[in-house]
Amino acid sequence: MKKILLVLSILGILVGCEEKKEEKIKIGITQIIEHAALDEVVIGFKECLKEKGYDESKVEIDYQNAQGDFGTAQTIANSYVQDKKDLILAISTPSSQAVYNATKEIPIIVAAVTDPISAGLTGNNVTGVSDMAPVGKQIELINALLPNAKKIGVVYNTSEENSLVLVDILKQEANKYGYEIVEKGITNINEIGQALDIILKEVDVLYTPTDNLIVAATPLVLSKAKENMIPVIGCIEDQVKQGALATETISYKNSGYQAGKMAIEILNGKKPNDIPIETLENTVLLINKNSMNELGIELPEILKERAVIIE
Repeated sequence: MKKILLVLSILGILVGCEEKKEEKIKIGITQIIEHAALDEVVIGFKECLKEKGYDESKVEIDYQNAQGDFGTAQTIANSYVQDKKDLILAISTPSSQAVYNATKEIPIIVAAVTDPISAGLTGNNVTGVSDMAPVGKQIELINALLPNAKKIGVVYNTSEENSLVLVDILKQEANKYGYEIVEKGITNINEIGQALDIILKEVDVLYTPTDNLIVAATPLVLSKAKENMIPVIGCIEDQVKQGALATETISYKNSGYQAGKMAIEILNGKKPNDIPIETLENTVLLINKNSMNELGIELPEILKERAVIIE
């Protein structure tokens, strides 16, 4: 009898261990499209969780990419709701809107969303980190690097709420310096080339907002701009690494890390609506040396002290 009880006791312990293994925290990560900035958010988020003790033994992460299609983003969101995720990280405005459409109960952390309020992401189950671009600083950068520029071109996706917000801010900031904004709206990635062919013949500099379609098409944007010898002021670090002249930008990895800290607060019992949406204040100035040389531009003394030069 003692042997039987011992065996049953051991079996009970083993079953208990199995049950604990199955009790992992389930986190869904949904991303609208693949490009460096959004990928950095994922890296920062995972890094934060791991550093705070939420590694693979405790957390099961389900990452899915919509490849630029909102319908797919909605399908991903619905699958996360059906799977009863404990928390969802939604990267980009379209992905965040898709998730919010699907659930008002599962905690949602949004990231790489320029203006959560104008995007309608104001529910009790939502918080996150805005990637509002420092547009004012970017216009100051144009003024310092390109003192003879008069017309700024911008191509953007009219279906992205964040892009509409940024173009409005761009117009306001550009007006302070007397710049004329030449804009071309597009609705899909296939229209970008034609829009660039038109706009690059009319402007002195091309500005790229944090628009997911435009950022994903950076190689095309830079190629067209180079053909026309038009400098590009980018919105993220990777664009400058690829050949854009310069940008003043936030760190998307830091944005993801901050989202990770919020996730841990929620997993520990804090309600999303008790965590204010945050905006990163620190920015970095990035200059591409090769592009500067090709365009015959000299780095002004006023920028030399804080500029990070990319070769």
